Amino acid sequence: MESVNTLWETFFDWPSMRAALPEMVTVGLRNTLILAVSAALLGSVLGLLLAVAGISRTRWLRWPARLYTDVFRGLPAAATILLIGVGLAPLGMRIWGPDPYPLGILALSLIAAAYIGEIFRSGIQSVEAAQLEGARALGFSWAESMRLVIVPQGVRRVLPAWVNQLIALIKDSSLVYFLGLVASQRELFRIGQDHAATTGNESALLLAGLFYLVLTVPLTHAVNWIDRRLRHGRPASVPADQDDDSVLSGVGGAR
Repeated sequence: MESVNTLWETFFDWPSMRAALPEMVTVGLRNTLILAVSAALLGSVLGLLLAVAGISRTRWLRWPARLYTDVFRGLPAAATILLIGVGLAPLGMRIWGPDPYPLGILALSLIAAAYIGEIFRSGIQSVEAAQLEGARALGFSWAESMRLVIVPQGVRRVLPAWVNQLIALIKDSSLVYFLGLVASQRELFRIGQDHAATTGNESALLLAGLFYLVLTVPLTHAVNWIDRRLRHGRPASVPADQDDDSVLSGVGGAR
C-alpha cells in the first residue's frame, strides 16, 4: 500500500495538474500542434520528392534519395534535432535571429521526410504497371503519367500510414525542448517538465501525457476508419421504401 500511495501522490496530485492546465492549453497545445503540423506538411512535400527520386531510373537521383532515407531513419530523432538545432544555429542567427523554433521544425521535417518518403514510395510501387502502360498508350509522357495517374493512386493507398506518421510527429515534437525554447514556445512536455521541477511533483508530466492521448487516439481511430473506407468503399444503401422481402423477391424474379 505504501508503494501505491507514493505512486498516487507523485503522479495524481490534482492541485498540481490544475496549476499546469491553463499554460498547457494556451501555450503547450498550440506549440505542439504548430510543430507537428508544420513538420508534417514540409516532410510530406520532401518525402514525395524522395519517393519519386527513389524509384527513378536515373541513379544520380535514386542513390542520394536512398542515402538520405537510410541516414535519417537510422539516426535517433534526438540526435538529428541536436545536429540541426545546434549545428545550424549560426546560420539561423543570421537569418531569423536567436529563435530555435524554425530549426526545430526543420529537424522534425527532415526526420518525417525519410519515413514519409518510404511510405509514398511503397504506395507508388503498389500501383499496377498496367496503369503506367495505359497512360503512356494514351499519349502521356512518363512525368505526366506519374503526376496525373500513378502518384495520386499511390498516395491514396497509403493515407492511413501517413496519418500514423503524423501521430509519431506529435510525440516526437516533445524532443524539441533540447534546443532551449523560450517560455512562449514551450510545447506540452516541456511545460509539464518545468512544473514538475518547480513543484517537485510529476503530476504535470502525466497531464502532458494525457494531452498527447487526446491528440493521438482520435487520429488512430480516424486511420482505422479511412483504412476501412479505402478497402471496402461506401456501403450500398437500400431505399427506405424497399424492405428486405421486396429485395429478395426482386432477386428471385431476376433469376
